[in-house]
Amino acid sequence: MRSIIRWPKTLELVGYFCLATAVALLLPLSIAFYLGDNGLWPILYSIFWALALAGFLVGCFRGPTIEFTHREAIVMVLLAWLTVIGLGALPFYFSNSFGGLTNAVFESASGFTTTGATILEEIESLPDSLLLWRSFTQWLGGMGIILLGIAILPLIGTGGMELYRAEFSGSISEKLKPRITETALSLWGIYCSLTLACIIALSLAGMTLFDAVAHAFSTMATGGFSPRNSSIGSFESVAIESVVILFMFLAGINFALQYRLFRQKRLRRFLRDRELRVFAGLIAISTILITVSLTTGLSVPLSTAFRSALFQVVSIGTGTGFSSSNFAQWAPFAQLLLLVLMFSGGCTGSTAGGLKIARIDMLWQVIRREFHRMVERRGVFSIHMNGAAVPERTIQGMLNLLYLALIINFSSCLLLTAFGVDVFTSIAAVAASMFNIGPGLGQVGPAENYSSFSAPVKWVLMFDMVAGRLEFYVFLVVLSRSFWRK
Repeated sequence: MRSIIRWPKTLELVGYFCLATAVALLLPLSIAFYLGDNGLWPILYSIFWALALAGFLVGCFRGPTIEFTHREAIVMVLLAWLTVIGLGALPFYFSNSFGGLTNAVFESASGFTTTGATILEEIESLPDSLLLWRSFTQWLGGMGIILLGIAILPLIGTGGMELYRAEFSGSISEKLKPRITETALSLWGIYCSLTLACIIALSLAGMTLFDAVAHAFSTMATGGFSPRNSSIGSFESVAIESVVILFMFLAGINFALQYRLFRQKRLRRFLRDRELRVFAGLIAISTILITVSLTTGLSVPLSTAFRSALFQVVSIGTGTGFSSSNFAQWAPFAQLLLLVLMFSGGCTGSTAGGLKIARIDMLWQVIRREFHRMVERRGVFSIHMNGAAVPERTIQGMLNLLYLALIINFSSCLLLTAFGVDVFTSIAAVAASMFNIGPGLGQVGPAENYSSFSAPVKWVLMFDMVAGRLEFYVFLVVLSRSFWRK
């Protein structure tokens, strides 16, 4: 019986992603050569194994030119992510600084999924080359490894449209250009331009070039890895915090919307975008509420309270996870509000985590519609986004995704408590992992890390990271029996 997945071409393409990982490792390798630090040999070993695996897969599984089916694209996306995460963990594993394979894979998964959770207790003890690799994994994962891949797949005879749909299966995606390759390159162009601008701005604000590059990678990816133990708070600089706030906010906005603003000068459409306005409003309201909480509850001066509140609201709201202060010491109201922001996240089509603002807004409109239907039973009410009616199929898909996210969240919390983690920390850690935030509350607060968890707990959280990054469906549909039926 012929398999529904044409494995030779699928595995061959995974080999190309292994090759891309080896190429990406050349950046930290050059830093290790230049500085002569202890990351040189771990990175060299990792490049060797990445090239060996790439050679094996490309050489042994070369298949005929095909156009991927949707099912093959889903398998391709999942295999590519898992393979790259595994290869990305090798520099950490070979460095002997992470305490074993589980910790190395955890750090890599956290990086590529832009979660920002770490098991490191002394971050600054790591060689600069490995610190840069941590941040670079987030930058690569921010826009999406697959989105980068579809720009080059046509060059080797495979169309990228199915991969594009699989990568963004749960979001409202749109093509900016007639050809999918041009769309990918346009998005990467905006992403790289903003990253470069962030590096320059951070350098002007007082960071060294190394810190500026590492933090810019994490900022634009909304990842949150920092080469400093105290994250952004270690700089104690209003200028640096202001730059990071600005670029975190930009990274949380739909990149297609930004493309039209920068390339097509459509300012009115940019400002009238419903999701952007809801996102900005949520940031503003949350900042005001937490500022009031800090000034009244902890007697923090107004300027300091506003500065801390704005930074943490944007950081948590976009899923970046940088910290400028220890919000675990804030009042319960402020902590709970940050937990809510973990779930909401940023805009669709951005690097931000969370459920995405468009879905939250759509859910609110669905609830309002049901109220209207209760009053006017014969009325016909539609859900609209930016003046266009949302198809019922899209609404049903959104509700199904929310239901699936709730099931995963509850199941993961049960597993963590079964492994001995307290309830509050379980809820915070799962939310921070599922929605790619990083720091949470309780034992995983901004001044803590994930090193104290047992290996089974870390694997559960890694599952949540990858499932959340791939918006649940792509990761879980391959586990269903119907997926493998003809």
